Amino acid sequence: MEKLSSTLRNMLLSLTGICIIVSGILALVNKVTKAPIEEAQVKAKVEAISAVTPKFDNNPFAERLRFLPEGESDSLTVYPAKKGGQLVGFAIESYTLKGFSGLISVMVGFDASGKLVDFSVLQHAESPGLGSLIPEWFHQKSQTGGIRDMRGLDMKAVSPLSVSKDGGKVDAITAATISSRAFLDAVNRAWSVFTSLQAQGLGTSSESGQSSTASSTPPSTDSLPSSPTH
Repeated sequence: MEKLSSTLRNMLLSLTGICIIVSGILALVNKVTKAPIEEAQVKAKVEAISAVTPKFDNNPFAERLRFLPEGESDSLTVYPAKKGGQLVGFAIESYTLKGFSGLISVMVGFDASGKLVDFSVLQHAESPGLGSLIPEWFHQKSQTGGIRDMRGLDMKAVSPLSVSKDGGKVDAITAATISSRAFLDAVNRAWSVFTSLQAQGLGTSSESGQSSTASSTPPSTDSLPSSPTH
């Protein structure tokens, strides 16, 4: 009986030691990979900003602000694009939780007049060959006379966007109506922020470092990438 007790104690000690070692390894791996992952995420956002806004010569990422849309619980990040000190548009990091597989995150760009310049999908888990076709589908010309290519849309004239099944004019992705609705939800959310920014006079050269009631302190500019231009 004494031998059995000793063996059990040794096993527990061994398992405890293994758990401690594994936990240490995981903590080390997390520490080593955290910075590169964050750097890659920032790089992806900077590239997306450049892809969806008019030409700029400032650093929108450094001048980013948080804005809480009316009736929403989560604020969005807004990146003001300027050229020669004048505001030329915004890149707005938007999202939806209505995707077939949940979260879809997109960067939506508008020029100063309210035209949708372009969009870039930052994150999604939609079905391959269906909802995953969002980037390709909504960059192609409509075959029905409806709305499909998002680039150049005058949002003041067509918002809110909705698919044809819901009485709107947007062509949904074939067999992926849920993903299409979700994508438009994210675009509409970004547009809501844009109109609110305009209404409140935010985003001008003298106010770009401030945000709405969601957050009055601009983010830190420490360790930000160099000013992106395109």
